[in-house]
Amino acid sequence: MDHPVVAPPRRSRRRRLRRVLLARRRPVAALAAGLAVFVGLQAAAAPPPTLTPVVTAARDLPAGSVLTEHDLTLTSFAPGSVPDGAVTTAAATGRTTTGPVRRGEPLTDARLLHGSLLDGYPGTVAAPVRIADPGIVSLLRIGDRVDVVAADPQGRHEAELVAADAPVVALPRAEESMLASGGLVVLAVTDTTARRLAGASVSGYLSVVVTR
Repeated sequence: MDHPVVAPPRRSRRRRLRRVLLARRRPVAALAAGLAVFVGLQAAAAPPPTLTPVVTAARDLPAGSVLTEHDLTLTSFAPGSVPDGAVTTAAATGRTTTGPVRRGEPLTDARLLHGSLLDGYPGTVAAPVRIADPGIVSLLRIGDRVDVVAADPQGRHEAELVAADAPVVALPRAEESMLASGGLVVLAVTDTTARRLAGASVSGYLSVVVTR
């Protein structure tokens, strides 16, 4: 008498599992599709972070630039990345930069002069001074203190100190200075010193020495 062949227990379990999965393949597929849709809806429903428009430089700006709307643009910043002291377009327009500003750099209150050029310098006037060497002017920064020296172009007289320890209050852009030669710097000086500077600029070459 022949005995029935009995499948190994492991193979039998695999067959039963396969039959169960085949019998329930539709519910399993529906569950997987539902989970995929749920995850997609959750991702789509998450709101994007709210960006904040910040006034930035539309181009590289030298120190002493008097800002116009063409110098400014709005750049979106992520939450938490907006710098302290950021100013509005209205607040920045017409103000003077305290130093060079790179394109894309945010404009803050620390980057702009406050109020008049002469704020903090009572009893002074703003004296524009044409310096013979524009390279020297490019080294200056607003707030520097300088001595102004007048040299005789003919070499007949020794160089003369015409202004001492004068603060730099503005550094106009080259296109704003209207002259091709030299570099323009605006100093806060007394009336007497301003007249002396005006006279020296007619008869001599002016140079500056940074004192602090």
